[in-house]
Amino acid sequence: MPVDIRPLEARDRSDWDRLWGAYLAFYETSLPSEIYDTTFARLIGDDPQDYSALLATADGRPVGLAHYVFHRHCWQIENVCYLQDLYADPDYRGQGIGRALIEDVYARADAAGAPSVYWTTQYFNETARRLYDRVAELTPFIKYQRGGV
Repeated sequence: MPVDIRPLEARDRSDWDRLWGAYLAFYETSLPSEIYDTTFARLIGDDPQDYSALLATADGRPVGLAHYVFHRHCWQIENVCYLQDLYADPDYRGQGIGRALIEDVYARADAAGAPSVYWTTQYFNETARRLYDRVAELTPFIKYQRGGV
């Protein structure tokens, strides 16, 4: 099935709400509407420090999303790209949505001169990890966190 990837636009708010809400539900979390509003405004804004967003469409319907940001890194001169959120509608999984989104982020990172793209996932997210094992290299790092999500 052909998949089209494009930047998120203001007109996509209801589709983004649906997809991001489903993504959060997958991770067994929910967020207040203020977070939705602020996050969406940042995603479609023009501050280069904010995250950017991509929307995947198939059959003319939004079926996936990716949120990513470029940032500096102490171990190299070039920026790196962090892919924070990646989601494909369960009805469209296994049809290349996730791969297409990752490859589009890779292309945008290359165009921006950011040779490294990285992300995290839960160790038990086996379905996603099968894709990730094909498109990236598993690292030995473990995430630690103080507070927050």
